Amino acid sequence: EAGFEGFEENDRGLKAFIREKKYDKKFLQELAFKYQIGFAEEVIPEQNWNSSWETNFQPVVVDDFVAIRADFHEPIKGVEQEIIITPKMSFGTGHHATTSMMIRQMRNIRFAGKSVFDFGTGTGILAILAEKLGAQEVTAIDNDDWSIANAAENIEKNDCRKIRLEKNDHLTGTEKYEIILANINRNVIMENFSALSGHLAPGGILLLSGLLITDREAIIQLAGTFRLKVSASVEQNNWICLRFNH
Repeated sequence: EAGFEGFEENDRGLKAFIREKKYDKKFLQELAFKYQIGFAEEVIPEQNWNSSWETNFQPVVVDDFVAIRADFHEPIKGVEQEIIITPKMSFGTGHHATTSMMIRQMRNIRFAGKSVFDFGTGTGILAILAEKLGAQEVTAIDNDDWSIANAAENIEKNDCRKIRLEKNDHLTGTEKYEIILANINRNVIMENFSALSGHLAPGGILLLSGLLITDREAIIQLAGTFRLKVSASVEQNNWICLRFNH
């Protein structure tokens, strides 16, 4: 209420951020005295925050298969596919284990001429890769405005033409897809499993991540009720990626 705009809590205390011209040290001293707490202050100099972000955002190389970089990075050689991503507020840069596992598993799937659905597209990275691998058509959805705007920008940056982007939190219509990608989390996957299975074409592939190792048995058991069999399971940093066949 005193004008602080951002907070970061950790084991050692609370960082509170306020514009310098709004900072009232006397007020803070009174507050600290009242609650018997100490505080320290730091003036953060103005800087090029975009440049700072660029410095800290490093490219990701998944084996010799895919390189993921921002447009301010130099092109990366020695990989089959290169994807340009500006992540902004969306999930999916390849840095997280779940995304890199999805990418590795996508290498083992034939996308040429296939119809693909990307559930919870985030930055659009998996949809973009699907098109680059030859998918005939890709439908990508997300329920977040930031993600839709970010994915649209990334789709354009990568010169993709076969991705249909929609803001939605569930699958609609009756269309069947030969490949469905879902890198979200256990709860969302389980809540939508019936729809995911229902939209999977006969002989299709369902690739899931955003799951912890402890989620494995519950997901496999649920998939079994829809006659889906697990054909691959990989682990990385306590996360798993599961591939199911119809």
